[in-house]
Amino acid sequence: MKYFKLPDLGEGLPEAEIVRWHVNVGDTVKVDQLMVEVETAKAIVEIPCPQEGVIVALFGADGDIIHTGEPLVEFQSDQQDDSGTVVGQLKTAETGSTADHFIIGAAPSSEQAHHATVHTRTTPAIRALAKHLKVDLEQLTPAPGKQMISATDVEKAAELQQTHGEAIPLRGVRRTMAKAMAQSHAQIVPVTLMEDADIHDWKKDTDLTMRLIQGITKACQASPNLNAWFDGNSLSLRVLNQINIGIAVDSEDGLFVPVLNDVANRSLKDLREGLDRLRRDIKDRSIPPNEMQGATITLSNFGTIAGRYANPVVVPPQVAIVGCGVARDEVIARKGEMVIRKILPLSVTFDHRAATGGEAARFMAALIESLQQT
Repeated sequence: MKYFKLPDLGEGLPEAEIVRWHVNVGDTVKVDQLMVEVETAKAIVEIPCPQEGVIVALFGADGDIIHTGEPLVEFQSDQQDDSGTVVGQLKTAETGSTADHFIIGAAPSSEQAHHATVHTRTTPAIRALAKHLKVDLEQLTPAPGKQMISATDVEKAAELQQTHGEAIPLRGVRRTMAKAMAQSHAQIVPVTLMEDADIHDWKKDTDLTMRLIQGITKACQASPNLNAWFDGNSLSLRVLNQINIGIAVDSEDGLFVPVLNDVANRSLKDLREGLDRLRRDIKDRSIPPNEMQGATITLSNFGTIAGRYANPVVVPPQVAIVGCGVARDEVIARKGEMVIRKILPLSVTFDHRAATGGEAARFMAALIESLQQT
């Protein structure tokens, strides 16, 4: 027997959600045969079969979260176990209508531990009530001052579901985004600077996104401390020579942030082709995980939809994020006269632990200067 564990799907991707199995228990499989599709925070990844053999067990159903290093498939094969196997037996303990799965000799995952904790805070009767009322006990916590989830807690949750609908757990990209936002809120000391750029003299076919990338590049060169990574634990700042811009891309599945690498040494044509390819890969959910890593600063061009100014969220270890709103015609004073000009609203949010207000202001000034060139 041999256990195949969920492999490391890339830096910062500790888990994946099972999307679809392509094999069943009892199937005879070959090497490199498509075995399962999983969804990470970055993309949908196809995992091939690592060996020949017969499928004995599948550990997880569609929609289940599997962590890196946890068993995914059990094979019956003549091949010898190697370093990729999970040694031990699988034990199933049933209580009432539920079952918990753990690998003997291995530490349970955080979700397994949470599932076990739910059992210690309930009784068989409460679990039966929750099943009858279709309440997910893992979404409940005991009332203040109580150690156990009560029948009243379950009934209130059921009433809330009937009134407002059932709570739907976040999955995939949205789940990871929620974690990143919470991490940012806990760690970052954000300050937002807002200003306008006059882009009235641009040529009619000017590519706004490419001009923003060009402007951010100039701004990073003028104020390098905003193109950096900051370690809040050691209070250390790593200023980065290469400028890698993360581009926030909205999609039905959530927010993706593919990365355009080394933008200072690439032509605008090359950058546009690269960004178009990344957008296609996001739409097809085929973007490689390494294309979503290594950003040194981020651009959120929310103005393609709506909005003027914003305070975008800085995601550690980055120091800054640039926001761009909807360009508008505005009456302004120019050389003592009232004129109508095309104005582009800009926002720069930065971690004030890592950068000063002066550095952020110089960054904004360089960005505006670049954008206002014809």
